[in-house]
Order: sequence, then C-alpha cells, then structure tokens
Amino acid sequence: MTLTLTPRAVAASVDELLAGATERRPWKTADSLSGSRFERVVIEGKPYVAKWLHCDDDWIQRCTGDLTCRPLVMWRSGLFDALPASIDHTIAGVAAGDGRNGWGAVVLMRDVSPGMVPEGSSTIPLDQHLRFLDHMAEMHATFWGWEDTVELMPMGNRYLELNPLVAEIEAGLGGTDPVPRMLVDGWAAFAREAPQAADTVLPLLQDPWPLVDALAATPSTFVHGDWKLGNLGRHTDGRTIVLDFAVPGEGPACLDLAWYLAVNCDRLPHAKEDAIAAYRSSLEARGVDTAGWWDAQLGLALVGGLVQLGWSKTGPELAWWQDRVVEHAHLLA
Repeated sequence: MTLTLTPRAVAASVDELLAGATERRPWKTADSLSGSRFERVVIEGKPYVAKWLHCDDDWIQRCTGDLTCRPLVMWRSGLFDALPASIDHTIAGVAAGDGRNGWGAVVLMRDVSPGMVPEGSSTIPLDQHLRFLDHMAEMHATFWGWEDTVELMPMGNRYLELNPLVAEIEAGLGGTDPVPRMLVDGWAAFAREAPQAADTVLPLLQDPWPLVDALAATPSTFVHGDWKLGNLGRHTDGRTIVLDFAVPGEGPACLDLAWYLAVNCDRLPHAKEDAIAAYRSSLEARGVDTAGWWDAQLGLALVGGLVQLGWSKTGPELAWWQDRVVEHAHLLA
C-alpha cells in the first residue's frame, strides 16, 4: 500500500511552539514511565500538554535506538493525518532541534485528560474494550500492506527493548526509572516459573531474528506498538484517543493485539480468546481477508508478547502465555 502524505510544518524552537502560553507548570501521571518531562500549558485559554523527547532523558528512546524522535518523524511526514477519523492522536504541533546535538523534540498535545481511561486496576467496561479493539482493527485495515518509508521503529528493536541487557545499560548510566530495574529479577523469575516457555523465549531475547523473519512472512500494516490503557481514552462522540506514538512502525497487526492483551491483562473484561475473536471480526468487517495467514501471525505475535513482557508475568497469567508459546513454538522453525 502506498499513501499520499502531505508533510506538516515543524516549529523551529520550543518558544515558537509554545508562543502565547499564559501558563506552564510541570505535570506527570502514573502511566508516564519513560522518563520524559511533561508540562501542562495554557495557550489562548485552551489546555495542552507538552512532552519533551530526548534520548538523554527517555530510556525507551535509548533502548529502542530512537535518535530522531518518532512522533516528530510522523508529524513531519504527514503520517498522523492518514490515521482513520475514529482515532484522535491529539497532537497540535511539534518543535524540532531541542537539547543536546539537536536530537530532541517537543510534542504539544491537546489536553484530553477527562477522556482518558482512569488510572488504577479496575476492569474497564466491555463496550469500551470492544471499541478499542475495533478502532485498532480499523487503523490496521486503513494501512493494510503499508511499507515504512519514513524510518520509524524497526521490527527487531521491539523484541530487544525489555531484555536484561537493557537493565545493565541503564544501571551503568545511573538510571532510576522503575521498569529497567525490574528486568533482571523478572526474567530470572520467568526462567524458574515457566521453564517450557523459557526454552523458546530466552534465546529470542538475545537473537530475535527467527521471530522477526517469521512474522515478516505474514501481512504487514502500521502498528502503534503500545496500545496500553494508559495511552487510551474515548471522546463522547465515540472516537478513541490514542497517545504516545513512541514506537510506531511497520509490523504485523497481531503485534498490537498481543501487546494489548499482555500489558492490559489485569483490566480486561472478558477472556483473551474472546478479545482475539472480537478483533479478528472487526478486521474482517473492514475488508481484510484473514484466511491463510491469521493462525501463523497470531501464534507468532503471542510468542512475541511473552518475549516483550514475560518478565512481568506470574501465576495463572504466566501459565496462559506459556501454553501459547508451547503451542506455537514450531512456527519459528
């Protein structure tokens, strides 16, 4: 699929981006785990949130190899404008050239806090969950067959993002962000508690190419990469709010689905199998033929979900994912 994109103008400085601001104050939420800095900003009486992006501050940028600030790349290329109307990315403008070596960017977003999924551990409503899956499928269908020509997130980097080496590197840099500090103990516990899955998953933490190559043999689309509830919300008109395009790129649709199931597991209102069926039905309703590739891509993506988040799984949740890995490990051969 080839998209016709219209490039967007980029502000040359933070001062230009935030011109006319009458209020600026620091801000952070519990779901902000990357280390980036935020401010609440008021411009012409309207509330915004500004996010500073630079690999010196953001461990996710460091461990995924992002020196270009992917939201800036998406904005400049016009890719945000190609998203379906059901998705509100909230971005009002982007400034380039911030920080050391000019590697940073600042993203200005409309403040949509009232519409975001509330923080906490409560189960989300079924209708909201199904809408998130449906709009995910609509985004994937809109970009079906898309090839990344703007150099966003490489597939291989996704499965190296949360391995024990990241913890060692971040510790060596003096990092204090909580997620990297959990990885060594988390993966050690995974190896003890899920030995059948560990035989497949742990080698992929060092060499993800068998998984990446197998997934590359299935259809691709544009993926967001972090479809977690902390990044999602809904407007009263039914549109889905999707924030934090930190790791977008070309990839298999089921990658977003597997991540959604894995990262939001404690708050889903029905079984993962029901969610998978709902997503597939939405994808097919938008004209995507799933015959011939679905089982392989889903199985591989579920293996990949444990490569990404196995360190965080315990108990029955870990057992479910271990069973999926045992079931689908043959697809890597």
